[in-house]
Amino acid sequence: MSALSKTDIIACLRDHRLAVIATRAADGAPQAAVVGIAVSDGCDVIFDTTSDSRKHINLTRDPRIALVVYGAEETTLQLEGLAHMMPASGVDGAALREAYYATWPDGRDRLRRPNLAYWRIAPHWARLSNFAATAVIREWTSPA
Repeated sequence: MSALSKTDIIACLRDHRLAVIATRAADGAPQAAVVGIAVSDGCDVIFDTTSDSRKHINLTRDPRIALVVYGAEETTLQLEGLAHMMPASGVDGAALREAYYATWPDGRDRLRRPNLAYWRIAPHWARLSNFAATAVIREWTSPA
């Protein structure tokens, strides 16, 4: 298995605007949802949701999260990490929100919603797989 770099992860994520995320319900059951994503130059994945959504409620209790994107040639990127809530305005998180708006310009329109929440995923593990011809699997693990 060859190594995967953060640069590879960023490039793959920038080729996708939608991802499936998985969180854990209070009883431990898995819950999945499709979200619009953006990725920062530092490899943080950003998405927005509402504070009454299952994913938001789950992440406030348990920040562990998994994400998958699927592409051409049977390529998938799996990513695991910790989710951190970001402020919807102000200096803190501004650069990450701008990265999100670069991908989702209509994200600024959602700021009018009183229950909008932003989340940042800090990845600690990723696997890029391509099964089109022969299985090519590359992994990355964050340094401790």
